Amino acid sequence: MEYYNYIKALHLIFIVTWFAGLFYIPRLFVYHIEAAAKSEPDRSILTTQLKLMTKRLWYIITWPSAILTSIFAFWMLFLMPVWVEQDWMQVKLGFVVLLYAYHFKCHLIFKEMQNDVIKWTSNQMRLWNEGSTLILFSVIFLVIVRDAINWIYGVLGIFLLAAMLMLGIKIYKRIRSKNPNA
Repeated sequence: MEYYNYIKALHLIFIVTWFAGLFYIPRLFVYHIEAAAKSEPDRSILTTQLKLMTKRLWYIITWPSAILTSIFAFWMLFLMPVWVEQDWMQVKLGFVVLLYAYHFKCHLIFKEMQNDVIKWTSNQMRLWNEGSTLILFSVIFLVIVRDAINWIYGVLGIFLLAAMLMLGIKIYKRIRSKNPNA
């Protein structure tokens, strides 16, 4: 048990790097989608570079971080199995399942984009980008406050955050339509 805090620290470090990848990959997808709409030679130059950047981010940072986060999480649960019985941990694990579903969907999008298959608009991808933000907020608040808040307020808070994020995206879209360099 004396090394438990080291395992926890490593778990948190890899959570941070995993989320860094999950925050940045949809942003690269947005740039890739927008680059694909450009004329040649810009399209080829930009998409080639964006594919390389995306591949490196995905396979060197994001996937290894996801795997290491899980290894250290399972290790902590092995050392503290009583946590699995607690309601907040069960809800947290539900959010982790959602996070992996988000991650796997990003992987499918990644593979499509590597093959020049673009099914999303840049605006749809901007909205998709907020999925990891909502999961992060949910998990952090859940772990920190645990049973101290009413679930109804927590759910309402997540919906309020989602509404604010969507409003921010709409405002940014308006600003960008008036000034493309914004």
